[in-house]
Amino acid sequence: MKYIFTILIIPFLFQQCTSVNSQKHNKESSSSIRKVLYDQQEAWNTGDIELFMEGYWHSDSLSFIGSSGITYGWDNTLARYQKTYPDKTTMGELKFDILDLESLSPTCQKMIGRYTLIRESDEPTGLFTLIWKKIDGNWVIVSDQTC
Repeated sequence: MKYIFTILIIPFLFQQCTSVNSQKHNKESSSSIRKVLYDQQEAWNTGDIELFMEGYWHSDSLSFIGSSGITYGWDNTLARYQKTYPDKTTMGELKFDILDLESLSPTCQKMIGRYTLIRESDEPTGLFTLIWKKIDGNWVIVSDQTC
């Protein structure tokens, strides 16, 4: 009887410990990802597109999907931003609102949010889905789908 109890209780305790560690890991990941996103927002609002791009994976495999189609690669995405937003006036002030952040694995998260650009003449807004991966210890956006 003692062995049956041990066989039943050990997996339960292991599951509880794993669940607590997973929740702690998710909170740490969420906090780190939010910091990167809000650092991007701050960089944008100072007019620094290159600093804004530090939140993206510096790779040819980065994908950005927007109204004009798909852009692949960090350099191409930077060039797209620079062409679309050539000065601080067109950049406006960026505001992000995170609607959902879901852990897909210990090294992959999906974020759904809303962006708003506050400019003198208009206030465009839309939704985005970002896929974040932890690469070399840092959370970076590997895929951006913005509409």
